[in-house]
Amino acid sequence: MTRYDVGGMSCAACSARVEKAVSAVEGVDTCSVNLLTNSMTVEGGASADAIISAVEHAGYTAAVQGESPAKKESVTVKEPDEVRPLLRRFFTSLALLLILMYVSMGHNMLGLPLPTFFHGNPVAIALVQLLLSAIIMVINQRFFISGFKGLIRRAPNMDTLVSLGSAASFVWSVIVLFTMTAAENAHELLHGLYFESAAMILVLITLGKILEAHSKGKTTDALKSLMNLSPKTAVVERGGREVEVPIDEVAKGDVFIVRPGMSVPVDGIVIDGESALDESMLTGESLPVEKAAGASVYCATMNLGGFLRCRATKVGEDTTLAQIIRTVYDASATKAPIARIADKVSGIFVPVVIGIALITLTVWLIAGQEFSYALARAISVLVISCPCALGLATPVSIMVGNGVGARSGILFKNAESLETAGKTQIVALDKTGTITKGEPSVTDILSAEGVNESELLSVAYSLERNSEHPLAKAIVSFAEDNNVSPSMIKRFTNLSGSGVEGEIDGEKAFAGSCRFISSKVRIDHPIQEVIKTFADQGKTPMLFTKGERLLGVIAVADTVKEDSRQAIAELQEMGVRVVMITGDNERTAKAIGDSVGVDRVYAGVLPNGKSEIIESLKKSGHTAMVGDGINDAPALTAADTGIAIGSGADIAVESADVVLVGSRLSEAVAAIRLSRAALRNIRENLFWAFIYNVIGIPFAAGVWIPIFGLTLSPMFGAAAMSLSSFCVVSNALRLNLFNPHKRRKNKTAPVELPAAESSDIKGEPVMIKTTIKVEGMMCPMCEKHVNEAVAKVVEAESVVSSHADGVTVITSAAPIDTAAAMQAITDAGYKALGVE
Repeated sequence: MTRYDVGGMSCAACSARVEKAVSAVEGVDTCSVNLLTNSMTVEGGASADAIISAVEHAGYTAAVQGESPAKKESVTVKEPDEVRPLLRRFFTSLALLLILMYVSMGHNMLGLPLPTFFHGNPVAIALVQLLLSAIIMVINQRFFISGFKGLIRRAPNMDTLVSLGSAASFVWSVIVLFTMTAAENAHELLHGLYFESAAMILVLITLGKILEAHSKGKTTDALKSLMNLSPKTAVVERGGREVEVPIDEVAKGDVFIVRPGMSVPVDGIVIDGESALDESMLTGESLPVEKAAGASVYCATMNLGGFLRCRATKVGEDTTLAQIIRTVYDASATKAPIARIADKVSGIFVPVVIGIALITLTVWLIAGQEFSYALARAISVLVISCPCALGLATPVSIMVGNGVGARSGILFKNAESLETAGKTQIVALDKTGTITKGEPSVTDILSAEGVNESELLSVAYSLERNSEHPLAKAIVSFAEDNNVSPSMIKRFTNLSGSGVEGEIDGEKAFAGSCRFISSKVRIDHPIQEVIKTFADQGKTPMLFTKGERLLGVIAVADTVKEDSRQAIAELQEMGVRVVMITGDNERTAKAIGDSVGVDRVYAGVLPNGKSEIIESLKKSGHTAMVGDGINDAPALTAADTGIAIGSGADIAVESADVVLVGSRLSEAVAAIRLSRAALRNIRENLFWAFIYNVIGIPFAAGVWIPIFGLTLSPMFGAAAMSLSSFCVVSNALRLNLFNPHKRRKNKTAPVELPAAESSDIKGEPVMIKTTIKVEGMMCPMCEKHVNEAVAKVVEAESVVSSHADGVTVITSAAPIDTAAAMQAITDAGYKALGVE
């Protein structure tokens, strides 16, 4: 994709003309022209020279953004350099216009005094008006140059309408002036002059351009503020010394220093020190994030406390901040599907308006009105029509919406995703890493009778700190956080698929599942009931013994994120159905699903099965998929809107339409809210742009004169046109006040989910189920390993393992090779005991 700066565009008709010209170039796949930023993005194999030539042939200028391949990918947001010259033109023209208005309307209508030279000399008064209006027209000659160029090239634009209206008023007034030189009633003919209209049209349109340019500049404020966050210098270690260097000189692998109060210059990893960082500008999360050795830090985040020594991992355009800026900029340069309506109208708008003006002139002449009267109506039609309002209705809302999203840690990849996310009726959630934290942690501790908790934790810590199992790491982490002291352990042995054993204080100690420990010591019925309760809740109970006695049970589970329950409740309040799709066994999945309140749970689903479920859900309504893992990529792509947790795998982020920079599910809710608000704002803008022209053009043409006696002078028409674009842009700027995290209810009726047992989800009704007894599975992670191992060697609709039941259930359309499946289980480190 190549980006170009485009010059000379003044309205939506211009952008439509450029887009049409470039799209016709051989090798161009897609072309999107943004009137708001005066930029263009082109995809395809066409050369830059061919594209620039097409733009120039259409009557505009174009240049590739940047000067070198490296710079082409950088983002620059220009200040509106058109404002200053516009202000000079406006105030100079205004000063002359005030004199003109005094001479014309002030004297003729209000009787204001003029120098004695003008008494009884109407031709002199007319000549002064001619000179003043001519000077104003010269000052604002840009309208005429651009307008008549467009007319000559048969590509009329807004400037064409303005220049035709002003020129028609001026030419008619000159004709009247010549008539006055030979007329006896010359003083009466002064009322037939339109010199002030010719000048005022230009001054008012210039004022509108200033207001429009100022408002357009406001829409890029969020992008500018992001760019300004990036530090300009960095303190790096060079030759054993700390040296402050420009940010461009920091290379990947450099060691840099971040002291309290400083911003992180580039993305990196902490190698020494501890501190808390404010990452709100990236994630929208206001709470500081603790950092220690091994933690990642991101460009432009603020160090609030301690000293950090870090190694650079991403610099320049590769930093997270630069990628966010690029995403926001690219999204703003694209067009939403709803914009196609305005594009189609804009392409034919100006020629149609010129045609309506000519028809208006002809009809009033046929009706018997004087030529000056008919001309005034035609000029009013020209100057009240506003293609700019149509052209700006969508891009300003897209730009502001993306800016609000960026400030809240929500990145929309393009304008289409900003529009479609708000149409979501069903949200499918991955479990691990999306609803849950994605890492096991200790949830419950149950000591056996006569055993205190500290003894249980000490033995558990001693045994598990030598194990590499994910559940063991959860127990070790809990013990270290609670300052538990380990005991000396001897003869440690990792019993593959069962647990671990060792010798503590001369006694044998064991850790493992209920099935394994029951072969070592007696487990009382009350503890067995608690273990069963833990399993029903989706937790993995780990039992610990020392000598001949059971010390107790420690339950470990992948815990639900703090905001997941509330986020799901808010989605449901908005009329959105929420389902959970997971590869976990049905018992664990149901426990998690019930705890967070989803509408439906799909358990034991393989990666390709997730996308099949998404396709089925799409038949019931617009479906969004929220996930973070590599196995979620197919489902993210299949969904109408793919939403990726930003902390997840790169492939998930690349496959998604919306990226959440943080890892909170509440940000997905905020993304849908923001999309709905932006779409509502676009519709408002399009409504006002269309209704303005639908009402204004007939009013200017004089349709209401015979009925209500209402008429519109060219000057008021020009004023209305000047304010129309300003009003549309100002309405879009209201989005800056929108808080996507504020809870709002929606009365939209939720859609009906497809039947849970439909063939769309479960495959053909008649399937073969093969159940293999498996020993050694201790947690959901073990289940996942077994599922993946079996799925590689047999063709199955689903493979679902349960560590609690000790089985793996294979559902297939045809008989499977059970020997191959059992061997795969064995190779994965577990024991396949046989087929039930």
